[in-house]
Amino acid sequence: MITNLFSVLTPFTFTSALSFNFTSFSSQELNISYEKAYADEDQVIQLTGSALKEGLAGRATYFRPMHLWNKASGNLTDFSTHFTFVIDSQNQTKYADGLTFFLAPNGSKLSTGAYGKNLGLYNYPPSNSLDSCFVAVEFDIWSNFQWDPRGAHVGIDINSMNSVANVPWLSNISIMEGKTNEAWISYNSSSKNLSVVFTGFKNNVTILQSLSRIVDLRNYLPEWVTFGFSAATGYNSSALHTIKSWDFSSSLEIDNNNTNPKGSSLNLPARKRNTSMLVVGFIVGGVILVGGLAMILFVLWKRNRRNKEDDRALDEEFKRGKGPRRFSYDELAHATNDFNDKEKLGQGGFGGVYRGFLRDFDTIVAVKRVLEGSRQGIREYASEVKIISQLRHKNLVQLIGWCHERSKGQLLLVYDFMPNGSLDSHLFREEALLTWEVRYKIIQDLASALLYLHEGWERCVLHRDIKSSNIMLDSNFNAKLGDFGLARLVDHAKASRITDLAGTKGYMDPTCVTTRRASKESDVYSFGIVALELACGRKPINHEAPEDQVVMLNWVKELHELGEVLNAADQRLGGCFNEQQMKCLLILGLWCAHSEHDRRPSIREAIQVLNFEAPFPLLQLDTLGSSYRTPMNEAASLLSTSNGATNYMG
Repeated sequence: MITNLFSVLTPFTFTSALSFNFTSFSSQELNISYEKAYADEDQVIQLTGSALKEGLAGRATYFRPMHLWNKASGNLTDFSTHFTFVIDSQNQTKYADGLTFFLAPNGSKLSTGAYGKNLGLYNYPPSNSLDSCFVAVEFDIWSNFQWDPRGAHVGIDINSMNSVANVPWLSNISIMEGKTNEAWISYNSSSKNLSVVFTGFKNNVTILQSLSRIVDLRNYLPEWVTFGFSAATGYNSSALHTIKSWDFSSSLEIDNNNTNPKGSSLNLPARKRNTSMLVVGFIVGGVILVGGLAMILFVLWKRNRRNKEDDRALDEEFKRGKGPRRFSYDELAHATNDFNDKEKLGQGGFGGVYRGFLRDFDTIVAVKRVLEGSRQGIREYASEVKIISQLRHKNLVQLIGWCHERSKGQLLLVYDFMPNGSLDSHLFREEALLTWEVRYKIIQDLASALLYLHEGWERCVLHRDIKSSNIMLDSNFNAKLGDFGLARLVDHAKASRITDLAGTKGYMDPTCVTTRRASKESDVYSFGIVALELACGRKPINHEAPEDQVVMLNWVKELHELGEVLNAADQRLGGCFNEQQMKCLLILGLWCAHSEHDRRPSIREAIQVLNFEAPFPLLQLDTLGSSYRTPMNEAASLLSTSNGATNYMG
């Protein structure tokens, strides 16, 4: 019986996670290992010194190795990192060589010959096996004719400085003037996708560029890796290579056959090793058994202690949700440093949103603080938890948990942290310009989320507040729809639901105002407005615009009537977009925002148009209203170029 008990108890998994956030670097910082690099008085890392000098190389790595993959299970880690950096030629027109973010076998060291084209990574010929084993993202500012493309570029390197993937990097302005750049690098263990998003400069405007590659890191790197930055200057030219900030997080599910950073096990005799394992098994099993009993007793005691009827009622309603859990107020207060203003991510009529760090989960989260007296209120709080806790989709913001302790006047919601914030902040409030490729992907992501809400779950979910500020962007600028406080459930057989008036001016379907009826069509209307925002780079209502452009929808309608709809395209893009996609998105936005709700497309039809799998509607507009007719037997001209490459920035 004991043997059977341990056969159940001993196989278990746990998560090996790593997370940190450096907003600056002190010379006394013990968590960074330096090789010919250092933190200066400005609290930044100088990888190749603070003065221009040729033939230098340096590295800065995290002091602990990362558990990249587990040999016993074959599981790979997910990781994401964001850093700000400067490559500064100090107005010199000739500069070299660049920097990298790299992963290498634990124990990898800077080689004496790693300067110049080797970017602090590689020594040719390699002096040992560790020298030629790495995966890196290079920000290369010098073209080596043997393998590099012409001009500055960003590339993905595997065991060689000859990149397996690269794109031109629009960086001349930033290098000459010493501007700060940003990069977001992530690895998805399921898709094996190594993704890079980074800033560039065009016409003195910050833009976003991207690069990705499918690579199984297990084929190139050992279980434990060193990770960090390297840089080098050239033989006859130089530049400063500076890291200003760095945050990183990773998580790996591993089983109880743990491995150590050296990747080796103790060399014990077989019998002794088996005896030791049996003892360890008894100990671990006993701990789990006692811990499990203690947890059961604790839960029972906690349940008996509950004396707040409203809180208990809410808990019962939330029970059916899978995944999210209840947090105590003290846990979330501690995670957010007592809701310190320095951690505030945003503010709305309902309250504030704060960044927090949950130590038990080793993860960064966003905590929405809903004061009971706010407009959000208890009803919206309950609606959000009950609905979103049951939903699972890659383009929905994931709810991690909740907290209601109304004796303290607190209603709190805990979400996955979205490093790139909300869509509106990028469209309207930041200098960095979203490229057309990123924008088109965002509207496709939003359409995918809405299709799931309308057709993909057991009941139809009406969101009722789709807008750019409720669309969040993860580290790879994938879009995720959030804020379900106004959402309502309806049966699929029912087309709509009579309900209270809800939504945001500029995004809300005008028919909802008169009928007070929420429907799939009203969600599609809001989707159409967001589509126009992405295409035009304008807010739905802008009182500072010329009189004929105050209402974006009316302005785009008028341009379409004149046959000049492409003039509505965001001028900040400088014409760097796929014209067919731009035309498609503008016309689709008008179709979705049709004044007559029964003439709007379903979200499935909208997706077919976005993907050029169906002809888009031929719109007939006049100055008083809209009427649309959809061609039955003729394909739209867009279909002839549906597979054409996007005119990417640069």
